[in-house]
Amino acid sequence: MNNHKRVFSGSRATGRLHLGNYLGAVKGYIELTNNPNYESIFMVMDLHAITTPYNKESLVQTSKEVIIDYLAAGLDPQKAIITAQSLVPEHTYLAYLFSTVMSVARMQHLPTYKEKATQYPDDVTLALLNYPALMAADILLYKAQLVPVGIDQEPHLEIAREVARKMNDRYKMDFPEPQRFATKGEYIPSLKGEGKMSKSVEGSYITLTDDIETIRQRLKSAPTDSGKGTIQDVVVDTQSRTSTRPTKKYIEKDSGSESIGVANLLKFVELFEGSEKLEFYEELYQGPGIKYGDLKHELADSIYEELQPIQERRAKLEQQPSFIEEVIQEGAKQAGVIAQQTLGEVREKMGLKIL
Repeated sequence: MNNHKRVFSGSRATGRLHLGNYLGAVKGYIELTNNPNYESIFMVMDLHAITTPYNKESLVQTSKEVIIDYLAAGLDPQKAIITAQSLVPEHTYLAYLFSTVMSVARMQHLPTYKEKATQYPDDVTLALLNYPALMAADILLYKAQLVPVGIDQEPHLEIAREVARKMNDRYKMDFPEPQRFATKGEYIPSLKGEGKMSKSVEGSYITLTDDIETIRQRLKSAPTDSGKGTIQDVVVDTQSRTSTRPTKKYIEKDSGSESIGVANLLKFVELFEGSEKLEFYEELYQGPGIKYGDLKHELADSIYEELQPIQERRAKLEQQPSFIEEVIQEGAKQAGVIAQQTLGEVREKMGLKIL
């Protein structure tokens, strides 16, 4: 396995996964596990979940929900290590060691820190500030070269690369500089017409467990316009962390949340119904007009068609709690072997190997 490239990624323990997690991450995970050239490690990031206010009574269950969604979506524990971040204590140990080479000013500069500090002004903790150091430890503990995450995580990946360079230069470590593995659905927009799909924004997401009626209701509330207008290509500002590639805005008289909402709907059409259906709606938009009721109804059917087998597998997994625990425990054991070896190397290079 040592000749294989190693992959690491994970999802915060915020409960059941949504389409953004599935398209932007999990489908990429599955692609990588099916490639014999990669050794993959995927976790539920429960330590990251506690960097902002959370419900301690439900954290264990929400963590398990993510693992179940991983398995239901198609991740095979025979092909990848699947476990929970907190079960491998070397993550936090290494994060502390990494914090000795990164400045407070650098951490405060990150967009995510600024956003969360604004969102939770009474809960700006050291854990929140140190989030990127922990993420760097998550990745570099396994000397992972590839990290399948969305474009919004690129600033954090850059921190991981900076940490790797500093540790390699200062302590002669051999950390790789991890690169982002981009997936087809790496940026999944919100149903609300602005930003990305997020579990923390009510009305912005569709979960993997939503039934057909729930999906229809969620799509029904997505903003639209008159159904007619012109289409022009624009490059989205990468500083807004929405996309690094050209995208399309659908503009009637002037751009606004309604027009961007239409662009988002058509993004889902492309993802779930294909490019031909997208072109069909583009022609309607610039011609006789789109009937959004029909579009949303067809789109809901297409989304549910992809989610239905995942939901069926999930229902079976929910009846096998001992199997879920076995996957988590075995994954922690396998991850721990790698983690202990890396941490041992770092401690020795940093002059901490007293015994």
